[in-house]
Amino acid sequence: MPRHYVMCPPRYFSVDYAINPWMDPDVPVDPERALRQWTELRDTYRRLGHLVDEVEPQPGLPDMVFAANSGTVVDGRVLGAKFATRQRAAEAEHFRRWFVENGFREVTMPQETNEAEGDFTWTGHLLLAGTGFRTDPKAHAEAQEVLGVPVVSLRLVDPRYYHLDTALFVLSEAGDDRPAHIAYYPGAFSPGSRKALSRLFPDAVVADADDAACFGLNAISDGRNVVLPVEATALAEKVAAHGYEPVFVDVSELRKAGGGPKCCTMEIRK
Repeated sequence: MPRHYVMCPPRYFSVDYAINPWMDPDVPVDPERALRQWTELRDTYRRLGHLVDEVEPQPGLPDMVFAANSGTVVDGRVLGAKFATRQRAAEAEHFRRWFVENGFREVTMPQETNEAEGDFTWTGHLLLAGTGFRTDPKAHAEAQEVLGVPVVSLRLVDPRYYHLDTALFVLSEAGDDRPAHIAYYPGAFSPGSRKALSRLFPDAVVADADDAACFGLNAISDGRNVVLPVEATALAEKVAAHGYEPVFVDVSELRKAGGGPKCCTMEIRK
């Protein structure tokens, strides 16, 4: 099925501060290369038959390229973001305006801190919700009330994997006659969360530390094609063995800010 994505060009991309372990303002960043990598990611989605809308970037908001953190959309209902860090706080209003201007009528801005699809992952039947570094656990209950879907809380324990989408992604969503299929890195999760994931998804693709370290779990799947970083060769072999088609992209410049394909991509589910 064609997917509908929202992205934001990295016109003002830079690493001027450090709000996650991947960011180092002393390491040079090439904004032109970042824009080329982002453009190739966007064009890859379009070649695969998906719709991509773009949000206008704003000066002074270098992380706005990571559109996944600014909204969660399920059945046309939108839960906006409330960022944990002051550096990104202003992004939420720009995305809220985009939703309103593009015809979304059920847009709720949260009371509790949540970084949207960074920590909220829709499986088709339930919402996996991460906490531990950015999203407040109280936001999980708020998401259930606003979106009207069941929520399963998962605790992240490794600061390198500060968002759920750096450690887990959905390969194929659940349907009436099939369960969801996911891939995840167990080392990013608390013992209880690992047990919950193994019970919920016994046939999951289990990634290793190398898969995670190159942001291989920050991937996008349309149920057939899996878009993931070029370095994630071992993970690509694993998902291919399950019948998926790996599609490689270079996100090395964007990774300097702690982002990969999924971070750059918000999905609209109507």
